[in-house]
Amino acid sequence: MGTKAIVGREQLFLLTAVILCLLTVGRGEVYTSDPEVRVAENKPVKLSCSYSGFSSPRVEWKFAQGDITSLVCYNSKITAPYEDRVTFSNTGITFHSVTRKDTGLYTCMVSEEGGTNYREVTIKLIVIVPPSKPTVNIPSSITIGSRAVLTCSETDGSPPSEYYWYRDGTLMPSDPKSSRAFSNSSYSLNHKTGELVFDAVSASDTGEYTCQAQNGYGAPVMSDAFRMEAVELNVGGIVAAVLVTLILLGLLIFGIWFAYRRGYFVRMKKGTESKKVIYSQPTARSEGEFRQTSSFLV
Repeated sequence: MGTKAIVGREQLFLLTAVILCLLTVGRGEVYTSDPEVRVAENKPVKLSCSYSGFSSPRVEWKFAQGDITSLVCYNSKITAPYEDRVTFSNTGITFHSVTRKDTGLYTCMVSEEGGTNYREVTIKLIVIVPPSKPTVNIPSSITIGSRAVLTCSETDGSPPSEYYWYRDGTLMPSDPKSSRAFSNSSYSLNHKTGELVFDAVSASDTGEYTCQAQNGYGAPVMSDAFRMEAVELNVGGIVAAVLVTLILLGLLIFGIWFAYRRGYFVRMKKGTESKKVIYSQPTARSEGEFRQTSSFLV
């Protein structure tokens, strides 16, 4: 009796092991050793993708960048747009040389051939590119008390650059009140977008402005320097312009009144009424002409 019980337990254990193996096969796993990969432009890189629990795996790779999606690998074969620079293996795909356009999300998708078992893993690839020289938009002069927006940008850096502003060679802090040199200024700056906004320009904001772009790779790059002048409102010029406008308007009104007093408009009206259209009446036919016409009648 004891022997039969032992055999029964062994059979039960074996059956349980088989069931667990089948369940494991049915729950395929896909994983990567590097969910985020950073590599310099023009360098090779491998995106790893390992899997288990698939008896007949079918592997595909998808690339997504914003709203654009494309297939890098279909049914374990590299697609035509990538076949010259990407190699497929059971452990991942390898780029022979990457460009900044390859930055994006790569998804390794594994499914059972003819089955419903499906798993996937996503890898973020960042192709590193140092920033280029930023371009700036800085007004040459701005009225004191008005709002001013200075912009700075560059399009080559990957990851995207952050921007820092300098006035007369001194780094501008995020909070102007934290620095004695900028305590009289009222501005806000965005290191991500590169905007430097003055809510109300003051006389102390006059100076030479430059912008620096950096993304942690390569040396930071400075823009050209441009000077911004904070000027007083030209009240005298505005008053003079208003006076000139009023004088011209007065002269125009006086000219119209003078022409009316001299009867110019009345003479124009009479001249128009005196013109008459003369209509010529058709001449009456003579009796001879009437007879000549009547002779044709039967």
